[in-house]
Amino acid sequence: MIRELTRPELEAEGESLGRSLPPGSLLACEGDLGAGKTTFIQAIARGLGVTGHATSPTYALVHRYRGRRGPVFHLDCYRLRTPEEARDLDWERLVSEGDSILVEWPEQAGAWLPAPSRRYRLHHLVDAGRRGLEEL
Repeated sequence: MIRELTRPELEAEGESLGRSLPPGSLLACEGDLGAGKTTFIQAIARGLGVTGHATSPTYALVHRYRGRRGPVFHLDCYRLRTPEEARDLDWERLVSEGDSILVEWPEQAGAWLPAPSRRYRLHHLVDAGRRGLEEL
């Protein structure tokens, strides 16, 4: 079921989710360009206790933030040309060290992506001020 949310509602949902994520969670966030994936993940990071501004790691692929319980890894797999490039992301280390792993464009990583704890899809809606959020 797709829930229609304003940006403040999407951010509140993300922060709440971040506060409730158990340690070791891997969250995958899908959706078209501009659908709100980064906004949602930034809010989740705040809920995990990240105090600095979480920026999209589109070019770096991985950003590491200090969260309340430990490292929070934010990955953006958009620039991967093939799923095989995802093997170089050192998933084992990310999973073993990270309090939480937040992944944008998880479909680009293919079978290299470890099984997500939770998976979301964001949608553009006719009302440009709203986004659709769907837990898969």
